[in-house]
Amino acid sequence: MLLASAALIENDAVVLGILLVILALVFQTSHSDHPRWKRFYTYVPALLLCYFIPGLLGTAKIISGEDSQLYFVSSRYLLPAALVLLTLSLDLGAIRRLGGKIVIMFLAGTAGVMFGGPLVLMLFSVLAPDIVGGTGPDAVWRGMTTVAGSWIGGGANQTAMKEVFGVGDEVFSSWIAVDVIVANVWMAFLLYGAGRSDAIDARIKADHSAIDALKEKVAAYQAAHARIPTTTDIFTILAVGFGATAIGHLGADGIAPFITEHAPSLSRFSLTSKFFWLIVIATALGVGLSFTRARTLEGAGASKLGSVLLYVLVASIGMKMNLLAIFDRPGIFLVGLTWIALHAGLMLLVGKLIRAPFFFVAVGSQANIGGAASAPVVASAFHPVLAPVGVMMAVLGYALGTYAAWLCGLMMQSLAG
Repeated sequence: MLLASAALIENDAVVLGILLVILALVFQTSHSDHPRWKRFYTYVPALLLCYFIPGLLGTAKIISGEDSQLYFVSSRYLLPAALVLLTLSLDLGAIRRLGGKIVIMFLAGTAGVMFGGPLVLMLFSVLAPDIVGGTGPDAVWRGMTTVAGSWIGGGANQTAMKEVFGVGDEVFSSWIAVDVIVANVWMAFLLYGAGRSDAIDARIKADHSAIDALKEKVAAYQAAHARIPTTTDIFTILAVGFGATAIGHLGADGIAPFITEHAPSLSRFSLTSKFFWLIVIATALGVGLSFTRARTLEGAGASKLGSVLLYVLVASIGMKMNLLAIFDRPGIFLVGLTWIALHAGLMLLVGKLIRAPFFFVAVGSQANIGGAASAPVVASAFHPVLAPVGVMMAVLGYALGTYAAWLCGLMMQSLAG
C-alpha cells in the first residue's frame, strides 16, 4: 500500500502560477520557428503536453491535484465561461450538417462501456478470479458499477451508482483511482490522435467536409469581424462569460435542490446534479447569445479568451493524475485498462465501418468517458470552434448515463451471482 504524502507545493496561488508558466512555455515552443521544436511538435501535440506535464508534477508530488481546489474552480467557474465564449460564434445549421454519424459514434461509446464491463468481469472471473472477487459492499463488481456511471455521463451518475448498488467506501475509493487514471490515459491517446487526424481520416477515406465547412465558416466570420480588442471589449467579453456563469450557478442552486426535494426519482437523469444544470444553462445561454449582437464579440477575441480558460482546465485535470496509484491495486487497474480497450476497439471498429472522421470517434468517446468537463477539451484539440459540439454530446451522455450504467450494473451483478 502506497503511503500518502503531502505535496511539496500546497499553495494554490503558486500552483496556478506554475500551471500558467507551463501553458505559456508550451504555446511559445509550439509556435516557434526553430527546426527542433517544429520536428518535436510534429509528433507530440501541444495540448497533450498541457495535460501531461502537470500530470508528471502531480505524480512526483511536487503539486497535488487531490488537495488543490484549482480543478473545482476551473470546472465550476472557468469551464462554463469558456463554453459561453466558445459558443458565441456557433452555427447550429452547420453543426446539424455534421450528420448522424457523430450520434452513432456516441452510442457506440456507450455500448462499449455498458457491455464492456460485464465482458471484462466475465473474462477475469476465469483468468484471475482473485482480482474481481470480494463479498458484500466491497465486492469488486460493485465498484465497477461506479466506473460505468462515470464513463457514461459523469460524477453525478457515478454517485448514483454508488447509492443504487450499495458500494463500500474502500472499494469505491480504489475504483475512483482507476477511473481517473485510466480515463486520462485514454484521453491522452485521443489528444495524440487529434494531432494526426488528417492521416487517420485519409486512411479510412472518411468524409470530413462538414467539419471543414464548419471551421471555415467560423474562420471567415472571425476574419470579417476581427478587430484589436479595447479594454471595453475585454470587460464586455468577461462580463458575458462570467455573467452567464453566474446565471448558471443561480439557476443550478435553485433547480437542483427543488427537484431533489419534489421529484427525487429524476436523479436517474442527473437532474438533481447542480453541475448538470450549470453546464446546461451556460451552454443554452451561449447558444442564445449567438443569435444576438453579442456574436460580434468573436471579432474581439471571445473564443481565444475562452480557449485560454479551457486550457487552464486542461492543466488542472492533468495535475489530478498520479501514475503511482497503479501500484496500489495493480489488478483492478488491469481490469480498467482492459475495459477501456474494449471501448476503444469498438469505437475504432465502428468508426472504420461507417467511415466516420476521427473527430467523431474522439468526441463520441469522450462525451461518454469524460463528460462535459473534458469532451469540449478533446473537441477543441481539433479546432476551438468545435468545443460546443463536445459539450452538446456530453449533455446527451448525462441523459443516458444512469440508465445505461444501471443496466451494466445489473448484468455484472448477475455474473457475480
